[in-house]
Amino acid sequence: MAEEQLGVLKALDVAKTQLYHFTAIVIAGMGFFTDAYDLFCVSLVTKLLGRIYYFNPLSEKPGSLPPHVAAAVNGVALCGTLAGQLFFGWLGDKLGRKKVYGVTLIMMILCSVASGLSFGNKAKGVMTTLCFFRFWLGFGIGGDYPLSATIMSEYANKKTRGAFIAAVFAMQGIGILAGGFVGLAVSSIFDKKFPSPIYAVDRALSTPPQADYIWRIIVMFGALPAALTYYWRMKMPETARYTALVAKNLKQATQDMSKVLQVELEMEEREEDILKDPRLNYGLFSKEFLRRHGLPLLGCTTTWFLLDIAFYSQNLFQKDIFSAIGWIPKASTMNAVHEVFKIARAQTLIALCSTVPGYWFTVAFIDIMGRFAIQLMGFFMMTVFMFAIAFPYDHWIKPDNRIGFVVMYSLTFFFANFGPNATTFIVPAEIFPARLRSTCHGISAATGKAGAIVGAFGFLYAAQPQDKTKTDAGYPPGIGVKNSLIMLGVINFVGMLFTFLVPEPKGKSLEELSGETEAEK
Repeated sequence: MAEEQLGVLKALDVAKTQLYHFTAIVIAGMGFFTDAYDLFCVSLVTKLLGRIYYFNPLSEKPGSLPPHVAAAVNGVALCGTLAGQLFFGWLGDKLGRKKVYGVTLIMMILCSVASGLSFGNKAKGVMTTLCFFRFWLGFGIGGDYPLSATIMSEYANKKTRGAFIAAVFAMQGIGILAGGFVGLAVSSIFDKKFPSPIYAVDRALSTPPQADYIWRIIVMFGALPAALTYYWRMKMPETARYTALVAKNLKQATQDMSKVLQVELEMEEREEDILKDPRLNYGLFSKEFLRRHGLPLLGCTTTWFLLDIAFYSQNLFQKDIFSAIGWIPKASTMNAVHEVFKIARAQTLIALCSTVPGYWFTVAFIDIMGRFAIQLMGFFMMTVFMFAIAFPYDHWIKPDNRIGFVVMYSLTFFFANFGPNATTFIVPAEIFPARLRSTCHGISAATGKAGAIVGAFGFLYAAQPQDKTKTDAGYPPGIGVKNSLIMLGVINFVGMLFTFLVPEPKGKSLEELSGETEAEK
């Protein structure tokens, strides 16, 4: 077999790191910024929505969302994301990355704004419109996963490709922080302007009528960064790999990349013959695809699925953990605005200490250690820390041991992000052929989101105490937090085993990885 790579793609592979790489990171990363911001900010405002729309003047505790409403508000965006990943992943291979890329962004901007508006002021109307627009917001966000990853991997050079895709993904961390900061800022301003008594003192006045604006402002703010990058998204040329290998327009690809790389690229006559090789036209459901890419696809989907079960179930334990360590006082001792402030503060601290550093560790080390090593290490450490929290769980929840508990908890998420949370996103954008790359990434990501739905809802019920009298209102008894954590440890261990199906893309060109450079001598 002779290795034939098109001149224009070789030029991209060996290009030095330039300004356009960083522009691409910011443009592609803004989708992830919005994604993380939107998924994250809703957890800041669910408590507030409960106080406003489910207020019961006779209750000792402030109003809270009924279980089915809380599940809908949190879960509907995940369901939208899953659908969007499959649909836009497929569309990105059919129509081209660039054409579809603008559509997903417009959807995200419009639905972010719309989810802060609502029909009527009754609980049912507000929750219905919020859920409706959050589903379509999720749909747009879902399209951003395969497209951003694919665009970045196709623009990057061989040497630092991992770090560039990881940097796009790390914008999630910045989105999470932005969500926290916006929550802190908005709640502080409202607290100064409209002071109100705590719930225990005056139940009705503890939620000032102006508080209804707080959640709307926080939710709608997510549209701003996305809107700012729209112009730049539309200016980006289609990736050379799509234009050359899928649209088979080598001339156009060479012209586009001459502009981007700011060098003169020449196209050779014989290069067009490489594109005509009939063996490179197998489809997604063909035997040839199964032979070449079946196991890697299984590896990408299963590891992402298992990781997201563990990753998304964390949010369930977060509020118990914050309450246990006294970061968030009892609800009746705060007014509505203070509660938003306290939750935002706690989540921002966790993000600053564990989530965000994990992302950037991946950026720094991925092209040195490789994807495989980071993913294996991440799953292993997550297993260790989950078990270390779970088995002596009764020891950790005693007030004297709180600090240790938070440290263990933070380390679990540090190694999720400096580990499989980043690598499961990166690898599917590297190892599949150009004409199926976006589809396969979409399939992997959607399987991951299915895991997220299992994690967020399965464990919502599983983590309920076994004792009927201690469960949250409206929930049946579950297996308890301790057993849930043991299960999550086992899930991480299985993820570690499935990692062995995933190939190592470090230092190879995309065409080498996908077998697209193979042509007969």
